Amino acid sequence: MIAIGKNIVIEAIEKEVKTESGLLLSAHDANEFRYKTGIVIEPGTDVSVINRGDEIYYDKSNSYTMVINDKAYTIIHERDVVVVSAPHSSE
Repeated sequence: MIAIGKNIVIEAIEKEVKTESGLLLSAHDANEFRYKTGIVIEPGTDVSVINRGDEIYYDKSNSYTMVINDKAYTIIHERDVVVVSAPHSSE
C-alpha cells in the first residue's frame, strides 16, 4: 500500500490510561479523549518528518477508517499529528 500526499495510514492503539492520581480508565473511557495514539503504518508520499513505525498522537476528530486487505486502518492528514514520540517497539 502507498499513502498519497499528506495522508498517513496508522494503526490506532487502544489502551487503558492511568491518571496521575492513580485512576485507571478503560480503553472505552480513554476513547472519549480528543487525542489518540497510533503507530504509523505508511506515511504519505509528501510526508517528510513522520516515519513508518513512529508512535504518534493525533486529533481523532479529523480521522476516518478504511478497510484495506481485510484490516481496519485509520487515515489522518499530517497536519492532525500533534506529537511524534520514539518509534514503537513490539518487544
